[in-house]
Amino acid sequence: MSELVSYQRNGSVGVITIENPPVNALGAGVRKGLVDCLAKGNADAEAAVLVLIGGGRTFPAGADITEFGKPMAEPDLNAVITAYESSGKMVVAAIHGTALGGGLELALGCDYRCASSNANVGLPEVKLGILPGAGGTQRLPRLIGAEAALKMIVSGDMVKASDAHGTGIVDHIVDGELVVGAVAFAQSLIDEGKPRRRISDMTVTAPAELFEGFAKSIARSARGFKAPFACIESVRAAVDMAFDDGMANERRLFVECVGSPESKGQRHMFFAEREAAKIPDVPKDTPTRDIASAGIIGAGTMGGGIAMNFANAGIPVTLLEVNQEALDKGLSIIAKNYANTVKKGRLSQDAMDKRMALISGTQDYADLANADIVIEAVFEGMELKKEIFTKLDEVCKPGAILATNTSTLDVNEIAAVTKRPEDVIGTHFFSPANVMKLLEIVRAEKTAKDVVATTMKLSRTIRKVGVLVGVCDGFVGNRMLHDYFREAQCLVEEGALPQQVDRVLYDWGFAMGPFAVMDLAGIDVGWRIRKEQAATRDKNLPYPSTVADRLAEQGRFGQKTGKGWYLYEEGSRTPKPDPEVEKMILQVSGEKGISRRAISDEEIFKRCMYQLVNAGANILDEGIALRSGDIDVIYIYGYGFPVYRGGPMFHADQIGLKSVYEDVCKFKEAQGAFWKPAPLLKRLADEGKGFSDL
Repeated sequence: MSELVSYQRNGSVGVITIENPPVNALGAGVRKGLVDCLAKGNADAEAAVLVLIGGGRTFPAGADITEFGKPMAEPDLNAVITAYESSGKMVVAAIHGTALGGGLELALGCDYRCASSNANVGLPEVKLGILPGAGGTQRLPRLIGAEAALKMIVSGDMVKASDAHGTGIVDHIVDGELVVGAVAFAQSLIDEGKPRRRISDMTVTAPAELFEGFAKSIARSARGFKAPFACIESVRAAVDMAFDDGMANERRLFVECVGSPESKGQRHMFFAEREAAKIPDVPKDTPTRDIASAGIIGAGTMGGGIAMNFANAGIPVTLLEVNQEALDKGLSIIAKNYANTVKKGRLSQDAMDKRMALISGTQDYADLANADIVIEAVFEGMELKKEIFTKLDEVCKPGAILATNTSTLDVNEIAAVTKRPEDVIGTHFFSPANVMKLLEIVRAEKTAKDVVATTMKLSRTIRKVGVLVGVCDGFVGNRMLHDYFREAQCLVEEGALPQQVDRVLYDWGFAMGPFAVMDLAGIDVGWRIRKEQAATRDKNLPYPSTVADRLAEQGRFGQKTGKGWYLYEEGSRTPKPDPEVEKMILQVSGEKGISRRAISDEEIFKRCMYQLVNAGANILDEGIALRSGDIDVIYIYGYGFPVYRGGPMFHADQIGLKSVYEDVCKFKEAQGAFWKPAPLLKRLADEGKGFSDL
């Protein structure tokens, strides 16, 4: 018997308890302990029924994913579940916390299931690029029906205990202490003469149209992913095959998914996101400041979206604007956004009213005096931001965090106008701020460690993925994006057209191509930044943004004006090629003396992707990003990089940095200074290493 699992009897009920904190992961030691304790329970003549429960804060929350791709120590989870399903005595699973993945599959191997009212269950494997591999796709459909199982398995989302009770996953909700209620429930099953109930003996029927229709319904959202469609195929086998054959099919699909590039990318992201929360010189026990109220300066699209994040988290927020008209407009847009969510059934009217009540407006800086954090979210202009921070320094209370939502500007320069630079930090939200999950947290030279810790914690409170970065032009995401956009425009001047470049990147997996992104973000944004930076630009480097500048000068700002790189019909976001833009491109190419040529899809992909990678290597070398995985997290959550590709730095590792470096050198020879290989890229390529080795 393993010390990770224990057995004791409570009256005539044998209780098997898993003790593998923090989440009772089903590693090798736990699996062995489960089998050993089951044998002990079956051998206990005084035990009429057995209860399986998790110690600590949760029922097993899944398998040990560090074992993926490695030889599985015996017994594997399938063998454990088979043992419980074949137990000589009835087994009742008692669920609290989260029964996820292998944890729920283990519970499905029991005869009955009870749960605490605040428990959650789910099969989230699809989010790691795999499918449930221990009978989840075979037992769950047999228990609750194929359609309900499809929705749960393919989404990977958690289900509340009350809903699980409604579908039949859970047989009984326990109020009060779980172990007491579970023992009583198990005893009642025996007292009432309830039969054994093996899910594998059940059958399920469903028409073929169900699976075909379901696959079509997710075709767009699951584009490029392998696991969701493997899940559908495996659930279909529960209908079409005998249980053992369905299990063999599930195992085949599971092995295929685990070894797939898509799953490797998704698993990399799973770990990278968790690593991003760890700051080497800011330990976990660093004290944090209380954030009970917030102030936002600027009620535009960005400021309003940021305010919604705080209201959604139950934090009162004061929104400041310079005039009443702008303030009223900002508040009305917030109300409209919430109302649309209510209309779609994703928010109740009562919840909307409570959130709106947390948002107040003002034109007076004095009303920010007691805010715990104030975030400036105005136009990207250094002088304006300095003026605002000078005012904040005067009115905000000691200890308040002063944050700037700048996307490119020097946070050190902004902090320097205050008498408390240690309280200043960058919080770069992404638009729309109430939707996008990424938050680049910009640490300035004098930012205090507790301010870093507090802001990282706050990112989780407002349901963002916070990634700490250093100060440079554009930080991590926009600095890399600048090179990516520039290269896309060079390709257009040399012979490609926007629609070809966008198609190549979209087909590879990006949510949008670079020109569609520019139209969405607003061509005027980059244009204004370029004008502001004109005085400090390196005059020895070519300046390829001529076409973008001309578009902006003509008022073609993108989707918001109906014209940009593409044309947009009223009420539509679908880009349509514009002959006028093509004429403009040809004209610029001619003015620059460029002989246009046919450019292959492969060249387009490599030049855009390797600009991201090369810029990322420089960023790592300079210490602007702590880890290559942090860059991957930024690009997936902030820039539409496909999660199943694992991020630009991970993808470069998969290609091999020697190959990437050789191509970068070739592009430098053909294209010039913008393709200077990053020293880190060369060093790792020469050493036969990857970014993950740093």
